[in-house]
Amino acid sequence: MMKLKSKRFCRGSFRFGNGGNGVKGGEKGCGNNNNNNISEIKWELRPGGMLVQKRETSGSSVGEGMITIRVSLVSQCHDVSIEATSTFGELKMILSLITSLEPREQRLLFKGKERGDDEYLHMVGVKDKDKVLLLEDPAIKEMKKLHRLAGTQQIGTPYCTISV
Repeated sequence: MMKLKSKRFCRGSFRFGNGGNGVKGGEKGCGNNNNNNISEIKWELRPGGMLVQKRETSGSSVGEGMITIRVSLVSQCHDVSIEATSTFGELKMILSLITSLEPREQRLLFKGKERGDDEYLHMVGVKDKDKVLLLEDPAIKEMKKLHRLAGTQQIGTPYCTISV
């Protein structure tokens, strides 16, 4: 039988450019490090459900803030401002106010592929000033046309009287 010695692992004891004697920002130290500038780690929940440490950057990171998307519908173009972490379903709701097409009647294409309502804009790669194509669903368009035709035509009597 073999006994292994347990080791304590501490990031503060490694040398990552801080000289090896301090505690990295946002982490609690191991051992007898007595630094007064210890802060807590900030966490964020990603749309996929993953809990990760929040990045501290000077500019806005990918997936944060408002972006402007150019939506093209046949011969019309609309510029829509929306959060980068929104879904295509939320974009359809905004477009329903602009185009008077219900969200179920809309099909959104980005980079040549139709996108589902539950897909996130930033996960697919939509960035500021990108173009999204909006099409009317052809099946629903055809149903509307049939209902219009049925409403304008007079429905005759289902039977006919024959006299001899």
